Parts: sequence; structure tokens; C-alpha cells
Amino acid sequence: MPVRDVFGRPLGSLRLSVTDRCNLRCGYCMPEEHYVWLPRESLLTFEELARLSTVFASLGADRIRLTGGEPLLRRDLDSLVRQLASIGGVQDLALTTNGMLLAAHAASLRDAGLQRVTVSLDTLRPDRFAALTRSAHHGDVLAGIAAAVDAGLPLKLNTVVMRGVNDDELGELLGFARDVGAEVRFIEYMDVGGATGWRPEVVVSRGDMLAQLGASMGTIHPVADDHPGAPADRFQLDDGTVFGIIASTTAPFCRDCDRSRVTADGTWYLCLYADEGLDLRAPLRDGAGDDELAVLIAEHWRRRTDRGAEERASLADRTPLYQVAGLRADPRREMHTRGG
Repeated sequence: MPVRDVFGRPLGSLRLSVTDRCNLRCGYCMPEEHYVWLPRESLLTFEELARLSTVFASLGADRIRLTGGEPLLRRDLDSLVRQLASIGGVQDLALTTNGMLLAAHAASLRDAGLQRVTVSLDTLRPDRFAALTRSAHHGDVLAGIAAAVDAGLPLKLNTVVMRGVNDDELGELLGFARDVGAEVRFIEYMDVGGATGWRPEVVVSRGDMLAQLGASMGTIHPVADDHPGAPADRFQLDDGTVFGIIASTTAPFCRDCDRSRVTADGTWYLCLYADEGLDLRAPLRDGAGDDELAVLIAEHWRRRTDRGAEERASLADRTPLYQVAGLRADPRREMHTRGG
């Protein structure tokens, strides 16, 4: 039986960051010019990441997602995937990537045991991509998506929707996802980590997205999800096209959240909005056994009361979670360090 927190939420999904570095500078995640990076010697080795994952799996974490930064910047990632794929109890092993390096790695990751991949794709327009990411490599992302399809990896596309930025592309992105055999997830713009330019008026709510898509695509039907803790509400068009909306900003799902995150240097966060995390690297490197680590993790989860998105949604005057000075004080507050 999985360990449960104060509200009965199970320890179910583990987001495992393998690096805080990224080769894009998306405005909703990394809008500043300079960053404080984690020291390279502090990053967990693949063996340490696999050992922690084994302990988490013994406590009920049956889904592992590799994140970053950009996880494909970590060399020989397929070696870690192979280790994680062999852990008993892990039923789902996935990767979230910006797709820029995916074309070169999709087949080897699949062969190593990766079960599915999610690619961030906020626009189909190269000029808009350049403005959003400060990169001209839109074609590399599309090539990565094509390579994932060719490799037979089940594919999702993540789109952060921002008013006046890319909210006029919902129908096009939905059509693209349908054509490549992927499921798109439209994500409300969140006020987390490095989103220092976040403003409530830029958020496109789930209701607004559904209204826009309904007007252009026809009747939209809700789809039941087999996993109650899944972050996305899923919908289907009359032609069978399925898509999801993650409404963390306007309709938080904290009551069902079973996700936690380990940074690349071994700090465990129980909530995306959490200010403090638990250092797992120190006991890991100081000789703690698996049983000791399991007790530490289980006790920490049992005390979990985090409902960060709900608390943020209740604020009358909602502003970005951190200003630049706060991010400089602790780089683990950054989304590119903590993982999405």
C-alpha cells in the first residue's frame, strides 16, 4: 500500500530532475538574463537517482517522469532510463523534454525502456517560437516530435497558453497533435518559480479555452480519466480527437495531487509551490541504508499538508510567487531546477 499524507493522498508520481540546465529560455519559465546554477559536483549520479527511485517505488511511487531543465542535456540519459526501467513496481516511465535534442535520442531511449514522452510545443510558428524561447531551433523540436513518433513512443504535447501570445493557435495545435498521433495538453499559465513576468490578465482559463475550441471545432465532450490524480481534464471532439487542459491556476486539483519532485541535487519537494524541500543527498551520501531512507521519506510524506495551488488561487491580490531576488537566494525555487 502506498504511503499517504494528512489528506489521504498517496505517494504516487515522482518527478525526477536530472539537470537544472536548459538550452531554451522560455519567457514563462526562464525570463531573466542570468541564473544561479547548481554546482555540478552536487548533482546526483545515475546510480544515486536509481537508488532513490527504488526507495520511492517501495513506498508506492509507481510512476517516474524524468525532467530538467532539459533532461536530454544530461549525457547518456538512456543509461539512467535502463536502470529505472528495471525497478520493480514502476509501471510508467516517462520523459518531459523541449524536443530540441530528441531526434538523436528517441530510438535509444525507447530501447532502454522509456514508455512515453511529452514534448513542450507552445507554437507552430518559427518567428513566435524565437520570441518565446530566444532560440531559432523550432525545426529541431518538430524533428524531435517526428522521431518520437517513428520510434513508436506514445506522445503528448504540452502547450502553455498565454493571452495575446499564443492563444490564437489552439485549433492549429490541436490539429497538429491529431495529425501526428499525439494528445495535446493545454496548460494555464502558472505563477511558479521563475515566472517573474506572470500577470493574472495573461492567464487563459480552462473555460475560455473550451469556449474558443467549441466555437471553432464543434461539440466538446468530457472524457473520464482512469487515474483520479491525473493533472489534466480530458475532452473529446466528435471526430474522436482527445485533448487535455491542466487548469492549475484557476481550478487547482490539490485534493488529488500525488506528485512530488526531486531536484538534480537531491532536494525533495512535496509541492510545486513549496518554499522548502528535504535534502536527500546528504543522508544518501553519508551512508544511510535503504530502510533508513524509506523511513525518512515516508515520515515526511505522512506530514504533508501542501495545497499550494489552492492557496495561491485564494489570494485577493495575486502576483508572481517570487521576484528575482528570491530566486537568486535559492536556485531550487526555479522551475528549470525543480522540474514541472
